[in-house]
Amino acid sequence: MSEEVEAEVKEASVISMGTEIGELDLSNIRELCDQVLSLSEYRAQLYDYLKSRMNTIAPNLTAMVGELVGARLIAHGGSLINLAKQPGSTVQILGAEKALFRALKTKHATPKYGLIYHASLIGQAAPKFKGKISRSLAAKTALAIRCDALGDGQDNTMGLENRAKVLVILLVICHMISISDFIYTSFCAA
Repeated sequence: MSEEVEAEVKEASVISMGTEIGELDLSNIRELCDQVLSLSEYRAQLYDYLKSRMNTIAPNLTAMVGELVGARLIAHGGSLINLAKQPGSTVQILGAEKALFRALKTKHATPKYGLIYHASLIGQAAPKFKGKISRSLAAKTALAIRCDALGDGQDNTMGLENRAKVLVILLVICHMISISDFIYTSFCAA
């Protein structure tokens, strides 16, 4: 620091409104810090539990949208079976019902996404392409949900394959790869 800045800091500290921290204040601050640390540890434990449960219950859904978004979709749908009965368009706007009905009532544009907006694939898209990617992701997610709810297997290969397809669609729409590369990865690289 320069000498001028140092002098200004010293001068400001002389007329500061601060007070001494007493023992009672210090013990309260330490207690609050302990509570913050314990809440942080508890949050990490809850996330690990959610991650293991989601990978067991709905591995394909987890592969498509992640543990947290998948759990929110299941909770909002009521159950995995109820969610499996919904079409992709409903999965897309699940969580945005209030905005949907307001838009229908006022004859404005309907929402493009609900809870699915928080999936990482939609976050990777440019703002003008989020609606298209949301539609593609919702359609593939609906298939993954049906596979988890009604299928016998407990692996996530279908979810991973569909996620890769949505990622390729994202790259094509955002002009990051050419159409010929898209056709090759979709039909020839199997």
